[in-house]
Amino acid sequence: MNKSLIKTDFNFKNQTAFYQGKVRNVYTINDDILVMIATDRLSAFDVVLPQGIPHKGQILNQLANFMLDKTRHKVPNWLISTPHPNVSIGHKCEPFKVEMVVRQYLTGHAWREYRDGKRELCGVQLPDGMKEHDKFDKPIITPTTKADQGYHDQDISREDILSKKIVNEEDYKILEEYSLKLFATGTEMARSRGLLLVDTKYEFGKTSDGQIVVIDEIHTPDSSRYFYAESYDEHQRKGLPQKQLSKEFVREWLIDHDFQGKEGQPVPDLPEDFVNHVTDRYIELYEQITNVKFIPDSYDNKQKDIKKAVNDFISKY
Repeated sequence: MNKSLIKTDFNFKNQTAFYQGKVRNVYTINDDILVMIATDRLSAFDVVLPQGIPHKGQILNQLANFMLDKTRHKVPNWLISTPHPNVSIGHKCEPFKVEMVVRQYLTGHAWREYRDGKRELCGVQLPDGMKEHDKFDKPIITPTTKADQGYHDQDISREDILSKKIVNEEDYKILEEYSLKLFATGTEMARSRGLLLVDTKYEFGKTSDGQIVVIDEIHTPDSSRYFYAESYDEHQRKGLPQKQLSKEFVREWLIDHDFQGKEGQPVPDLPEDFVNHVTDRYIELYEQITNVKFIPDSYDNKQKDIKKAVNDFISKY
């Protein structure tokens, strides 16, 4: 059977809080810094699936840190250190209650809404006559609410965010500016590696001194969708499905097995060959976007190694 990191149960020195997200376990130290441990849990349709995906946490963590490092000259982020392949440590921030979704193509949720007759998404007007995966003239921002655990994110417009005072106008302008800057940089990076950055989401927060920073992964397969550039035009012309490098294939497998996260639907077990396929796809994306060969970390002493790496950082911080 495949090994994977599904749960952690640490009690670090000066730990003041713990939170378990869908994929990451977050430990607060001195109410000042956050230790994020990327597990191998896999979520889709806001549900954590039964089986872990070997090396997924390491891949996500290393890819997110690669992207944060490559973009920090454009947009500040929360990250301080990555003392272990599965661990990121950074500043504790007050998160904004919205996620900034940027789209360059009519794909995924946006396409499903469009297909059903809607021509406005999150306050953005969409032109008639578009096909699935067609490119917009310029990137659009379609925000969502940042739901509490157990609830689905909801589409929301810029106007509603401001009128409901979820974010004030001065801060929201910065969120828009930062989102488009990140997307432009991500698009350039993807293009240099033969990919198209289709859509993505960004999460932001404020540091204790009031600085707005990125607080989560960016441009990973869990937060983004990529097409292969070489085949895009031909596939659009012929009406063929686009070749994607994203988590969409997991959603498609689940839909084929009668699961979309709806009430009463049992979560299907993932067969071992599919689990291995997911690992392979994550590695493919990592290597494609970074041009760096992925070197898997051993599972033999992973929990012990994580604990030591974090404690060593805390003792010197």
